[in-house]
Amino acid sequence: MFRRPLLQVFHQFVRHESEVATSLVLERSLNRVQLLGRVGQDPVMRQVEGKNPVTIFSLATNEMWRSGDSEVYQMGDVSQKTTWHRISVFRPGLRDVAYQYVKKGSSKGRIRTYRLKIAFLYIRARIFVEGKVDYGEYMDKNNVRRQATTIIADNIIFLSDQTKEKA
Repeated sequence: MFRRPLLQVFHQFVRHESEVATSLVLERSLNRVQLLGRVGQDPVMRQVEGKNPVTIFSLATNEMWRSGDSEVYQMGDVSQKTTWHRISVFRPGLRDVAYQYVKKGSSKGRIRTYRLKIAFLYIRARIFVEGKVDYGEYMDKNNVRRQATTIIADNIIFLSDQTKEKA
């Protein structure tokens, strides 16, 4: 007599639990950032005791828009806003490349090619950074709690506007 209702309750409980477990497994989130800009600060490498070193530099991105109502384009109609981003690179290989080759205003240096030669590229470059946003807190010199937004870089690509190669 009680066996049938008990079995139904058990099945509903198992079904409910499996739906909850499935929804937890299928729920995903995404924290991805892609920036294209110019370097505003030469990289610095920092290391805190007991932690891996990190390369840090700033990247400027520009946003432009028309500010006039006129249909005809005029030079004064364009407005621009520059946003500065703090980039942190923790990955060992990428961290070292960023520290060595990223320079303020341009990327100038040696880039290894995998064809048994080293090419010297002088580049007026933009840099493409892929990574994730990280929000953190720290104490400044005056013991005041500050908040910081950082982009943790997973990938950096050097893009050039013009290239002169010397072998």
